[in-house]
Amino acid sequence: MDAFFGMECMQINISEFGDSAKKIVLTGKLDIAGAQTIELPLATVAGSRTNIVVDMIGVDFIASIGIRHLLLAARTVARASRKLILLDPNPSVTDVLVTAGLGDILPIVRSEDEARAAFTP
Repeated sequence: MDAFFGMECMQINISEFGDSAKKIVLTGKLDIAGAQTIELPLATVAGSRTNIVVDMIGVDFIASIGIRHLLLAARTVARASRKLILLDPNPSVTDVLVTAGLGDILPIVRSEDEARAAFTP
């Protein structure tokens, strides 16, 4: 992990996820700085009209601005009749998302197999 002013910086890695999806792995804090880091790459992948799996296991904090970027990407993907799915966020991040009532637009799965199944028509 890179350090910046004593805090973990957000890391993002994008790869293929089977034939019909992209996998975005996020690691670090999805705070203001983290949201700035993911904003352009996430929007670019969302605009590519493909399903997206966002691996959240390495995200230990999420702020409202991070949620906003995920929601914008999910809406962009949905307009192309595709899905954005969150993979295995930790309990505290899951609690924030569930409490905010975002389960319908940001569905959570606990395994890559569940994610693949969610993309199957």
